Amino acid sequence: MTQQKKTIIVTGASQGIGAGIANAFLARGYNVVATSRSASKSAELQPSDSLAVVDGDIGDAATAAKVVATAVERFGGVDGLVNNAGIFIAKPFTDYTPEDFQSLVHTNLEGYLYITQYAVKQMLAQKRGGSVVGITTTLLSNPVAGLTPSVSMMTKGGMVGASVNLALEYAKDHIRFNLVAPGIVDTPMHKETPRDFMKSLSPMGTVASVQQIADAVLYLSEAEHVTGETLNVGGGAQRGHW
Repeated sequence: MTQQKKTIIVTGASQGIGAGIANAFLARGYNVVATSRSASKSAELQPSDSLAVVDGDIGDAATAAKVVATAVERFGGVDGLVNNAGIFIAKPFTDYTPEDFQSLVHTNLEGYLYITQYAVKQMLAQKRGGSVVGITTTLLSNPVAGLTPSVSMMTKGGMVGASVNLALEYAKDHIRFNLVAPGIVDTPMHKETPRDFMKSLSPMGTVASVQQIADAVLYLSEAEHVTGETLNVGGGAQRGHW
């Protein structure tokens, strides 16, 4: 009997790390549901019969419901979720506005909460386990002097706290929760950032590629005895000073 192809949902999938993750799963033979505000206009997603695209704000519960429903209707279920969608704001702590905070909470926390709830409900109904991988940052364990993302880290830290608790809550259901923590990554967001400065943010003096982040996500999605872990992909940036 032919084994059913697994289906992965990737949020924030229109460009950069999200698109790279979606394409990596497609290349590995998965079905992929890619979502972002403008996923249907993405030039980075590889066209495929195994790809479904859903436009929408992942911080809205209605979008999350539509994404999971699309996975079920198009491909028959949900086997994994990659919570990649996120925004980053860096400014002095006292300069953050209520609007900044609401934006961070909406995308980084609500954007994790609703889609994860719907995906887990579907995984529980299927009774075959599953994987949820969140994208966080090495800045949570090792801040960088001069970089001031404290309120952004409040929201990323909330996702980490949820993940490690969910890992135990759903361990007996074989639904695993893990995290990938990139350091500096070569994405379109950094196209104007000087290379020498980017390299200085890694003890190894190198900048991660999108593919290297995608490889880490693939590993955790397929590592059936790994849960509650954070895999740092920052060239050692999570350790001390350099």
